Amino acid sequence: MGEVPETHTGWTFLTNHARVLAAISENQNTRIRDIAARCRLTERAVQKIISDLEQGGYLTHTRQGRSNEYRIEPGTILRHPADAGLSVADLLSLLDQHDAERDTRPLSPRSAPAHEQDTRTDR
Repeated sequence: MGEVPETHTGWTFLTNHARVLAAISENQNTRIRDIAARCRLTERAVQKIISDLEQGGYLTHTRQGRSNEYRIEPGTILRHPADAGLSVADLLSLLDQHDAERDTRPLSPRSAPAHEQDTRTDR
């Protein structure tokens, strides 16, 4: 049995549904176990989210032997009225752009992890 991921309390900017969708967009053949680890969710939570996304028309899957191949429906419009006109493809594009920029920019003192920041006061 897998280890239960570290939980997060409080609010976040991205929902777990968005995190799962982004993980699937990176690898359509990914396993639920791998999605759970990446998103820091339980496998059961990921299964429920995938079911929600499928019921909402955002995602489909086909069985490939013992695994699943997922297909994101890129033209599906996001659910919240404030996001009217924004599609799943638009959201995933924004997240991909953010990841690409994060991976290529050098760490500044402000963005570096706390244990790597220079905290000297004798300058």
